[in-house]
Amino acid sequence: MKAQQQEELVTDTTYSTLDCDASNQQESPEGPASLLKYLLMGTVFGIVFVKAEIISWFRIQEMFRLDSFHMYGVIGSAVMVGVLSVYFIKKFRIKTLAGESVRIPTRTFQQGQIYGGLLFGLGWAITGACPGPLFAQIGSGYLAVIVTLLSAILGTWTYGYLRERLPH
Repeated sequence: MKAQQQEELVTDTTYSTLDCDASNQQESPEGPASLLKYLLMGTVFGIVFVKAEIISWFRIQEMFRLDSFHMYGVIGSAVMVGVLSVYFIKKFRIKTLAGESVRIPTRTFQQGQIYGGLLFGLGWAITGACPGPLFAQIGSGYLAVIVTLLSAILGTWTYGYLRERLPH
């Protein structure tokens, strides 16, 4: 399936050579020195998570018990920033830092998204962590979260292994 998608991208001549579908499909290579910006942004992102108490197990439990608006406000703000960002990227045809055009393909709803979302939410409620804050939690000294990180990696590997047999 992936080979077919790559072949379609190669044979599609409507886009220039500087187009990318997503940041992880960037065509211009980046050297190790330029990856420093990602390390710095990740560090800032982690500090913001810690200061905003987004990594707090208690805040996450408050959210799942409907006891506090804090996390809903953070998540709602993130959704609005994402919606506005995509709108402006499309409207003004904003390019990546490497000068590549950004194509945001339309996606169709798939049944597996419901199962994946339920599984993700269940794991989030049990562990008090989603993938974003895991590293900030570990960096803050919550070493028990390493088990959650290893479980997330195992779950990702399992999904990749079983992907063809799962409902999509």
